[in-house]
Amino acid sequence: MTDFSKLNYYAQQTAAKEPEHIEADLCIYGATPAGIAAAVQASRMGLRPVIAEFGTHLGGMTASGLGRTDVGNKEAIGGISREFYRTIGKHYGSDEPDGAAWAFEPHIAESIFHEWLERAGTPVYYQQHLDSVEMKNGRIVRIRMENGNTFAASIFIDATYEGDLFARAGVSYHVGREANSVYRETLNGIHFGHPKHNFYAWTDPYRIVGKPDSGLLPGISDEAPGYQGQGDRTVQAYNFRICLTNVPNNRIAFPEPPNYNPDRFALLLRYINSGVWDAMQLNKIMPRGKSDLNNRGAFSTDHIGANYHWPEGNYVTREAIFQDHVNYNLGMLYFLANDESVPSYVRAEARQWGLPADEFKETGGWPHQLYIREGRRMIAEVVMTEHHCRKYTVEEDSIGLAAYTMDSHNCRRIVLDGRCVNEGNVEISPSGPYPISYRSIVPKGEECSNLIVPVCLSSSHIAYGSIRMEPVFMILGQSAATAAALALEAGCAVQEIDYAKLRERLLIDGQVLNA
Repeated sequence: MTDFSKLNYYAQQTAAKEPEHIEADLCIYGATPAGIAAAVQASRMGLRPVIAEFGTHLGGMTASGLGRTDVGNKEAIGGISREFYRTIGKHYGSDEPDGAAWAFEPHIAESIFHEWLERAGTPVYYQQHLDSVEMKNGRIVRIRMENGNTFAASIFIDATYEGDLFARAGVSYHVGREANSVYRETLNGIHFGHPKHNFYAWTDPYRIVGKPDSGLLPGISDEAPGYQGQGDRTVQAYNFRICLTNVPNNRIAFPEPPNYNPDRFALLLRYINSGVWDAMQLNKIMPRGKSDLNNRGAFSTDHIGANYHWPEGNYVTREAIFQDHVNYNLGMLYFLANDESVPSYVRAEARQWGLPADEFKETGGWPHQLYIREGRRMIAEVVMTEHHCRKYTVEEDSIGLAAYTMDSHNCRRIVLDGRCVNEGNVEISPSGPYPISYRSIVPKGEECSNLIVPVCLSSSHIAYGSIRMEPVFMILGQSAATAAALALEAGCAVQEIDYAKLRERLLIDGQVLNA
C-alpha cells in the first residue's frame, strides 16, 4: 500500500549543503504562475531575475490540479497570461479564434513553465524555506533561507500564496474576514443565506440523532453563530484540486490513506442517506479523460475549519495541516468508493474514477500543492474592496483587470437551530471586469520601498475572492516585474515610478487595462 505521508509533504527536509549566496537584479520568492510571469517579463526587459521556490515544483496551483481555469471574462486576460493559455491551446489544437484553451493536464502546464524559464535563462532554486529578512533603511537587503542560502537583489517580489516574504519584512497585513463596517461593504464577514454549498436536507449534527448530549459529529464546530457581517479570523476552506481519471488503463484505485478514520465521514454518510449525493459532482472535464475535482455541495473536498492556522503558521504547523488535508481528501474518496455503509450506487460511481498514473508520479498521483485560497492580505495605500468590484470606485492606475465572481468558500460548519449549517459561502458577480490598482500591490512607502506583492495584494476578504484567480495572478506578476524594471531604471522606490510609463509599457506588452 502506498504510504502517502512518505510521498506527500509540505516541507521536505533535505541534507545540508554548503550555503550559497545568490545575487540578482530581481529576486522572486515563489514559483507560482505570478512568480513565473514576473521572471519571464523581467528577463524580456533586460533584468537578471532569480526565483527561490519553497517546494520542488513550478507553477503553483496551475500545475497542481487546477486544470480547468476559473475565468470571469476571457477578454480581460492579456499579456503573458493570455500567452500561457494560447500555448496550452497550441498543444491541444484549440479551435477558439485566438487559439487559447482553458482546460489542460497538470504536467502540460508545468512543462510549459519549465520551457519558459529555460528560454528566459532564469535560475530556480527549489526547497528554499524562508528564515529571515534583512532590512536596511526601509529596504530589503537580502533574504536568508533555513538551509543557509542568501538571496540579494535590488528589488524583491513576494509571489507566494501566503505572503511569507512581506510578513517577515514587517509589512502590514490582515488575516481572516473583515467586518462589513471596516470598508463599508455588504458581503464581508460572517455570511449566512447563500443557497450554494450548504445542506439541502435537514441534517442532524449530533453523534446520536436528536441527542445534543451525545456530542457533535466530526468536523462540526460548537461556536456561536455570530451575526451577519461580523468580522472574524476564519479563513475560507482549502482543499486539493484533485486530478482524476476514468480511463481504466491509467486509473489508480483510491488507496487507503495513512491514519484513515471512516468516522470523519459520518456526517457525509448521514447527508447521503437523507437523499443528497453531490460530493463528487463538480468534476470539471479536462483533456484525455481527466477531471479537475473541486468542492461541491455541503460536504465535499473543502476541509472546512481546518486551515485557520495556515497563513501565519510555521512550517511544522503547516506540515500538520497539509497532512490532515491529504488524509481528509483522499480519505473521503476512499470512503465513498469502499465503505460498505455507503449506498452501492454511490460506491459504483466513485469507483469509476481514480488517480492518474501519468500525473504527479513522484507523489503517487496526488497533487503536490494544497489549494491555499487565501493567506495573508497586505494592507497598502489602496485596499481593493467590494466597491471596486461593483465599480462604485474606479482606480486610475490600472495594472490589469479582474472579472471573476466575488467568491468565498465556506469558512465554518456550525449548529444552527438544531441542524448542521455551513457558513461563509458567497458567489456574487461583479459589475463586469474592473481595474486593479498598482498601489494595491506595493506596500506603504514607509514600510518597504523595494518590494512588490502581486498575489497577496492589498484587498478585503470579499474582493480577494474575485481577484484570486490564476490568470489574474499571472497578469499581476507581469505588471509587478515591469514596475520593478522601471524602478531600477529610474533609481527610485517602487512606490515612486511614473505610472504613465508603466501603463505605456504594459499596453505594448499586451496587458488589458480597461474594460
